Amino acid sequence: MSVNISLPDGAVRTFPQPPTIAEVAAAIGPGLAKAALAGKVDDRLVDTGHRIEHDARVAIVTAKDADGLEILRHSTAHLLAYAVKELFPDAQVTIGPVIENGFFYDFAYKRPFTPEDLAAIEQRMGELARKDEPVQRRVLPRDEAVAYFKGLGEHYKAEIIGSIPANEDVSLYREGRFEDLCRGPHVPSTGRLQHFKLMKVAGAYWRGDHRNEMLQRIYGTAWATKDELQKYLTMLEEAEKRDHRRLGRELDLFHMDEHSPGTVFWHPRGWTIWQEVEQYMRAVYRDNGYLEVKGPQILDKALWELTGHWQKYRENMFTTESEKRDYALKPMNCPGHILIFKQGIKSYRDLPLRYGEFGQCHRNEPTGGLHGIMRVRGFTQDDGHIFCTEDMILDECVAYTALLQRVYADFGFKDIIYKVATRPEARIGSDESWDKAEAALMESLRRAGCAFEISPGDGAFYGPKIEYTLKDAIGRQWQCGTMQVDFSMPERLGAEYVADDSSRRHPVMLHRAIVGSLERFIGILIEQHSGALPAWLAPVQAVVASITDAHAEYARSVVKTLQKQGFRAQLDLRNEKITYKIREHSLQKVPFILVVGDKEKADGAVAVRARGNQDLGVMPLADFSAKLAGDIARKA
Repeated sequence: MSVNISLPDGAVRTFPQPPTIAEVAAAIGPGLAKAALAGKVDDRLVDTGHRIEHDARVAIVTAKDADGLEILRHSTAHLLAYAVKELFPDAQVTIGPVIENGFFYDFAYKRPFTPEDLAAIEQRMGELARKDEPVQRRVLPRDEAVAYFKGLGEHYKAEIIGSIPANEDVSLYREGRFEDLCRGPHVPSTGRLQHFKLMKVAGAYWRGDHRNEMLQRIYGTAWATKDELQKYLTMLEEAEKRDHRRLGRELDLFHMDEHSPGTVFWHPRGWTIWQEVEQYMRAVYRDNGYLEVKGPQILDKALWELTGHWQKYRENMFTTESEKRDYALKPMNCPGHILIFKQGIKSYRDLPLRYGEFGQCHRNEPTGGLHGIMRVRGFTQDDGHIFCTEDMILDECVAYTALLQRVYADFGFKDIIYKVATRPEARIGSDESWDKAEAALMESLRRAGCAFEISPGDGAFYGPKIEYTLKDAIGRQWQCGTMQVDFSMPERLGAEYVADDSSRRHPVMLHRAIVGSLERFIGILIEQHSGALPAWLAPVQAVVASITDAHAEYARSVVKTLQKQGFRAQLDLRNEKITYKIREHSLQKVPFILVVGDKEKADGAVAVRARGNQDLGVMPLADFSAKLAGDIARKA
């Protein structure tokens, strides 16, 4: 029986007998046959040994493809488990999925794995990979697979298989002496797994439930090439240097405390950064037609039931009770803005109506998910909501994208990734409304000259959205901004306006945030700039350091002059050597250090040292003030 194979380039190849993926790759060329990791048959991923029994669309998957990299990583997770079982036969294997940039595998073992164990496991993985053992798939009935793993003493694996419906078969993959449960696909042989590194060991509860036993999770990373692996490891080293938690301590910006887990204690210098970001965004509100509002922190349970949050988001909400009424700390600001909109009669002439709020929200994030000021339980958003008609969606989105780009550029981010998340299967609203909203979001990005990706089905149940993701100085991605189209919540809460035909209609609500959580955004800024924030954001813009006590009075007058001009200047009159002072303030990443001695005092000047050990020489104080003012104005 001949089989016709349609390839991605439009070519069709006919095989006299049903071919495997490997045979299709070989027919195309020896290079592709060597590179093939798996295949796609009518968009379904399969092993290279999979036989194609019917006419189909086929693509060969290599390490250059996203699917290929995921297969490499999942296969490396199996290689990790293989190595652990070789070195520690009493260890039980549980699950080993792919995660961002790598993989992990959870093990049950009688003692904690040590750094020395990790090194030995990685070495054994390399040895097993070099043996280039074939990876082979077989299928067993569920109950037979349960009995098989119980016989191996793998009780966790048997429990996993036991949760599969009884009438289903399960697939197993074997490499050498190790066999594991997996849907696949996997690489053809272990020799394809060459560029990996084990990263750390952490604790993890079985099935993610704290009531279950604690397992040991080994994390690793895997890449298609040695160069990609090295670039990733270098990025991690750089990320460690930039870690906002370490810099927050060293620069005295903030701290976290167990007396209030998941919230931030801002120190004076850190709060100065916060205020600069907030005041900047407040000016953005003011200059772009937003009316700043402020809603309460605590709202009645009944409101959250109307919005659907009580049913869908209850476990993430902090609740309280007073006088037999249930309340919740708001996890988001949008219902409060609708309640403000509803006060008084609104006309179509009032639209678009743009509200903005620096709204503090609380979400009961799990302890394990907290991460410095990047992931917290109490945070403040630069939250905005635009109430408009359907005909206004496009223009509002076009203007918003342009505004967001200007804001990000001022903060030093020019590399932005744009994604449009479209309708999910479970949704509300008519197809016509979804068509209009999705088209408006996409067209707004086209008009802004932005290439964008589609995230099918990732929209909210009430409407599609644009996700704006920043790429930082070392290539990491941070999703910050969003624009969401909501046809649902205004109707649920009874928001209306009087249309031009005197009828009552529900407005469309556009949810938008540019920086998102201010806490998280400041953490991103700290890491983006390695703590060396540009002058306009730096908590201390200039330090004036005297050489001896004889210059103290002049140093005071310089600081006073700068402060009157609106600059954040500090005085250092300590009885220390000037080289010591310069070094200390350099470590604090102060943009400018002004040294004053006899010559500077006599000439009414300052000796200027810029961050990065740049000697700008002696200049009149007025010239320095002009330079600093220019840097601030340019957001340099």
